[in-house]
Order: sequence, then structure tokens, then C-alpha cells
Amino acid sequence: MADNKFDAKSFNPQAFKYKADRVPRVRLNEMRKSRVLTGNPDIRAVLGSQDGTAYARIAMRGLLDGEAVNYDGQTDITATNTKTFEQGVVVIGRAKAWVERDFSYDITGGVDFMDNVAAQVANYWEDVDQDTILAILKGVFSMTSKQGQAFVAKHTLEVAGPMQATTLNTATAKACGDRKKNFALVFMHSTVATNLENLNLLTALKFTDKDGMTRDLSLYTWGGKLVVVDDGMPAVDGYFPAAEGDPGALKVTTEGSEDGEIKKDDAKPYFGDGEVQENAFVVPGTLYTTYTLGEGVLSFEDLGAKVPNEMARDPKTNGGQDTLYTRQRKVFAPFGISYEKKSQASLSPTDAELENGANWDIVHSGEDQEQDRSYIADKAILICRILSRG
Repeated sequence: MADNKFDAKSFNPQAFKYKADRVPRVRLNEMRKSRVLTGNPDIRAVLGSQDGTAYARIAMRGLLDGEAVNYDGQTDITATNTKTFEQGVVVIGRAKAWVERDFSYDITGGVDFMDNVAAQVANYWEDVDQDTILAILKGVFSMTSKQGQAFVAKHTLEVAGPMQATTLNTATAKACGDRKKNFALVFMHSTVATNLENLNLLTALKFTDKDGMTRDLSLYTWGGKLVVVDDGMPAVDGYFPAAEGDPGALKVTTEGSEDGEIKKDDAKPYFGDGEVQENAFVVPGTLYTTYTLGEGVLSFEDLGAKVPNEMARDPKTNGGQDTLYTRQRKVFAPFGISYEKKSQASLSPTDAELENGANWDIVHSGEDQEQDRSYIADKAILICRILSRG
């Protein structure tokens, strides 16, 4: 049929979108089931209309506060008002193209190329979305404002060695106290996941296809929370504090010329407090970052593009080739965290710009002077980070 040809003249964008959408998008679908991603009608109303823009500030209504006075017949009742908070949100646009030389039927040996492309495009954009989320989280935990740095300190737990059975519970309690039960999803590196598997702490989720075949997914649960294993998670090689006699310990010296020594300038990055000192001992290792997210913590809106998918035919190059172009515009806005757009070169932020802590701050009431602002309570922000050796 004509719609099945990978050809500019017969490409049907509606049929292609249907095929791409019906391919299981495991990670995003599971994130939706965990209720980490939630729709936001205010964002869609501002950024999804015909008069929409690439950046907007959304009003967040403040909660009632203040102390009640004694009702004794002689004390005046005092009144206070609620403050309106502002959250900056940005549209993240991404585009990609793939080219195939001449007739795809011949290239793939008779495989229905449109189905093949649709399956790959769905998985490709799922990976892009996950990279976007991880870039946002890195930016959040790199905030430079006073309030932002206080948030990072409270919502970070660093453990001396590998994670244990109690680590997740301790981290979420440190971050959000009695709201820890609302955490729903954990992003972690495969090394961290393997350690937890060896402790029998992870349970693999299973997927049953249309033919009734069941297989394990690269998704797990830990204490009822969804776990996404991804080697794109931060993993930094460096040096940890150690004691003399510890396995693999190296003595820090000026020259580092003897066996069992390391030059001070080479003992970087150092994962201890402050700067490593001479005659101290360090041991090489890897610092892994694990993120934990709560229900509804990421507002998500798929705003679409004018032409999300299209084909172009070039009959001359390489004897003839077809190119598939795809585009998307989405919003991922962490609850309680505002994108301030202090360092962004174009209308859509790059991953590097999303990772820049100067672009993020805790949602506040908008006064010019920091001391005059009211900030959203940090325990309401269901995001925490765990730093471990595995």
C-alpha cells in the first residue's frame, strides 16, 4: 500500500503518528503510572495557545499562614493575606532527522520500513525526554541562590559506601519529612541497581506482549517505588577519604613518586570535605548520583509542533534518498522550582543550559530584594538526591 512506502510522495503523517504512538514507550508510560508526570492546564493555556510563547511565568497561589489569635472577647482579630508565587516555565524544543538511501524495502530485506521507523522514533524520543529530565535535575541540584543552596543541602543524602536497605527511606525523610510516602520513582545507575539486586532489594517489572510472552523490563521497584536504571546517570571517578591500611589507600604527597603514593594535584576530584591535604590518605572510586521523585512533581505538557513529522525526497544524492524529519516541543516543569532563564541563548534551552544552576531557583513571591520574598516550603518539593559509591 502507498502509505507503507518510505517515500516523500506517499508519506502519510497521520498514519505515521498513529504507528509511532502505538509503540509501547516503556519509560514514560511507567513514569505516568507512577504519577510523577502530571498535566498542567495553566501551562497548556499559556504556552499551547496560538498566541503562546516559548517562556512564561505561571502564578502559583499561596497557602494560608499566620498564627490564630486568642478568642477571649478582648483580643482584636488580625488579618493577613496570601501571597502569589511565580514559576518560570520554558518550552524545550528538539528536532532530529534520519536519511535512508533509495528504497527502504530493498535495504531492509522486505521489512515494513514504516513500522520499523515508527518503533525506533518512539524509543528515540523517549530517551531524549529522559535526558531532558536528567538535565533539569542536574540544574536543580546546581542552584546558586541562597535559598536554592539550602534546598540542595537538605534534599541531598551522601552515604559513605554503597546504598543499603535503609538509604532510600532516610534520604526521603531528610528531604520531606512526613511527605516521604509521596515519593514514587527512583533514577539510578546500573552499578547502583546491581548492588541493590545483590541485596535482593529490587523487584523486576514484567511485560506481557500481544502473543502472551512475558519478559523482564529494565524497570524495577524498590520499596514500592518505581526504579528506572539508566547508565546516563551521573557517575564521576575521583578519590574518597581513606585511612592508612585501607585496601587501595594512597598517601597524598607533593611528588607522589613512591609506591602507594599519589601526587596532591592528581587526587581530583576529591569527594571529602574541603581540599585534600598532604599526608592524608585517599582511595580511588566512583561517586554515583541517584534521584528520587515524588507524585506530581513534574508538570508535563506535550505542546507539539506545526509539522511534527515529514518526509523529503532527494532523487540525486547517493542515487536517491529519503529523509524523515521529526520535531517536538515539550514542557517539563518541576513543582516548586522556577526556570529563571538567566542564561539562555535562543528560544529553546539546550541540555547544557538546563544543567546550569543559575537558571533555576525556588519558587518565590517575586519581590526584588531576596529578604522580602516568601518562598514555597521546601518539604513540598518531592525531589531528593542520593550520592553513593555504588
